[in-house]
Amino acid sequence: MVRTAAVRWREELARWAIPDAILASAPEPPWHFPVKLFASRADSATARLTVSNRKALEALPEGGTVLDVGCGAGAACLPLATRASTLIGVDSSDEMLAAFLVRARAAGVEAEAIEGAWPDVSGRTPVADVVVCHHVFYNAPDLSTFARRLTDHARERVVVEMTLDHPQSNLNQLWLRFHDLARPDRPTADEAVAVLREAGMDPDREDWSAPRLGGFETKAEAVAMVRRLLCLSAERDQEIERALDDRWRGTEGRWAFPNRAVATLWWEGSAGLAS
Repeated sequence: MVRTAAVRWREELARWAIPDAILASAPEPPWHFPVKLFASRADSATARLTVSNRKALEALPEGGTVLDVGCGAGAACLPLATRASTLIGVDSSDEMLAAFLVRARAAGVEAEAIEGAWPDVSGRTPVADVVVCHHVFYNAPDLSTFARRLTDHARERVVVEMTLDHPQSNLNQLWLRFHDLARPDRPTADEAVAVLREAGMDPDREDWSAPRLGGFETKAEAVAMVRRLLCLSAERDQEIERALDDRWRGTEGRWAFPNRAVATLWWEGSAGLAS
């Protein structure tokens, strides 16, 4: 039987699961990302427009509405506030949504927050002119359904940004070093595009090198985040610090994941077809 692109995507994502033995010994859950990190990214996001921002603005009418799926603190949608009247943020974290609301209202636009995972909350999420979704695809095992619900919530355009490779692949050498565990190298953005096309979408694409916005003020904070992701204890912090070279130094002297190549994908929404 031929495996579909959607099945391959789901199977390849499943290989990123942390082995039970390592997870059971982790001092704290590895999946938590500090709100402070996402807030710093959102605060830096309006410094200059990116490829993804420009593709969203092209389709956004003056006074239009923007839906940001997996919004974090709003880094994907805040650069659109100069043209939008309303920003709608969807996220599974109430802390992230609180940070998003503060920043959206400070930008002078109406803001609405919807707590929950996409596409579970799509039924209670309003349609918008433009839907943006940055760095969430690798968290979506059922990518076909995830993307279809983005499409039917956009009147004009969906704009997705994702790294070319899995966002945690830059930790692969550290997993090998600290756990003697070889991590996967798939899926990739190419495979995401294959899923979208299989699902009936025809995305345009532009690859570019994205600066890593925001980050932590100290290397110690970055080390603590990496320690959690690697399921290690604080006793290993000095070893981790030695393993993090200057590639981890972001903009304005902050510390974060190194810069990496990303893809911006965009396609037409279908919500306007029903009107």
